[in-house]
Amino acid sequence: MARSSWLVVRGLWFVVRGSWLVVNVNSKEIMSIPSINIEDYKYELPEERIAQYPVNERGSSKLLLYNKGNISEAVFSNIADYLPGNSMLVFNNTRVIRARLLFRKTTGAIIEIFCLEPINPADYEKSFSSTGPVEWKCIIGNLKKWKDNEISLRFPFNGSEKELKAEKIMAAGEAWIIRFSWDDGKITFCDVTEAAGHIPLPPYVKREDESADDIRYQTVYSSIKGSVASPTAGLHFTRKIISSIHERGFRSVELTLHIGAGTFKPVRATDISKHEMHCEHFFITGNLIRDLLLYEGKTIAIGTTSVRTLESLYWLGAGLACKSANDNGLNVGQWDPYINVAEISFGDSMASLLGQMEKKGVDYLHGSTTLMIVPGYRFRVINGMVTNFHQPGSTLLLLVSAYTGNKWKDIYNYAMGNGYRFLSFGDTSLLIE
Repeated sequence: MARSSWLVVRGLWFVVRGSWLVVNVNSKEIMSIPSINIEDYKYELPEERIAQYPVNERGSSKLLLYNKGNISEAVFSNIADYLPGNSMLVFNNTRVIRARLLFRKTTGAIIEIFCLEPINPADYEKSFSSTGPVEWKCIIGNLKKWKDNEISLRFPFNGSEKELKAEKIMAAGEAWIIRFSWDDGKITFCDVTEAAGHIPLPPYVKREDESADDIRYQTVYSSIKGSVASPTAGLHFTRKIISSIHERGFRSVELTLHIGAGTFKPVRATDISKHEMHCEHFFITGNLIRDLLLYEGKTIAIGTTSVRTLESLYWLGAGLACKSANDNGLNVGQWDPYINVAEISFGDSMASLLGQMEKKGVDYLHGSTTLMIVPGYRFRVINGMVTNFHQPGSTLLLLVSAYTGNKWKDIYNYAMGNGYRFLSFGDTSLLIE
């Protein structure tokens, strides 16, 4: 049975049968959000195929090659042999923080506080560098055992013992705002998390974090702290591989998108239009925009987080050019590309972003995105991507399907039949259309 959706004409909504249709009155262009049944994007993933540890050497992972429908395989260390000529690779330089704080009560009960994003101060850098109390939005594990308003955790730091206190401020949906304070005004919140926290491994990695995860769950180029999950497509790169890519004449640039726990959020709705996409924050420089604007080669995104950021940049610029964005917040909504269909050129979009920077007297932009990329989406920025193999029925699998023209089953059947390892610590793919 076809679902109902909406028709937009001159700001009026009408119920129609089938997909969501959106009409741009000026261009007469019609765009749609297809009626997507998430059950069509599920596959059987045996537990033993989910990698619990990375391979011994980063570059030795398997690389599936998908090029305009043709599938083959290689070793990741040789990826430069398969990149399109004149490519520019875009890396996400976010760094995973030790976001899991485990407070043990005198009864033996453990209360886990999982830090999601800073609230006061809201700026990541200011929060991490603060030597006084900070407030974060957090998920609480074993919340029922948290009877007192304040709990404490003692941790070693530079040969002495320090105390971290956590206080519940208020509920924030399914999360809580937590105020953290500690008993040494000479150390920062970054110092506290590094000393007291644990690496937040994905929920499908069924083990506790180990010392090796401090290195292997970080990309070698990670530098800006803020993620609670790693941009795992980048885990396969070594400094040597990156150098070999540069030696072959390929360029590389960086952006920052801090990955939230919502990246693991399952799609529970049968119809994808009912799913609420998680929000993530990104930071881009004027140099990145100028590189994208002036570069005449192919843009290859390293990881779905880079894909999402790059495509969001187009819609930010389009919104600014069409006056549908405001100066107070650069935000891309979940369905903005499908509802706000004003089309401008890629160059005009990037020029709008540079104009916004000039207007504010800065050479960077901080934005957020809940952009959801589903089959039917037309990519404006990327020409290819490197990405791992994703969970059944996930929004990341929908993104892969959108890029490959719904050929995801061919790719995943090949990977399953040829011994590939799946998810964060697993093997990877290079997808070119």
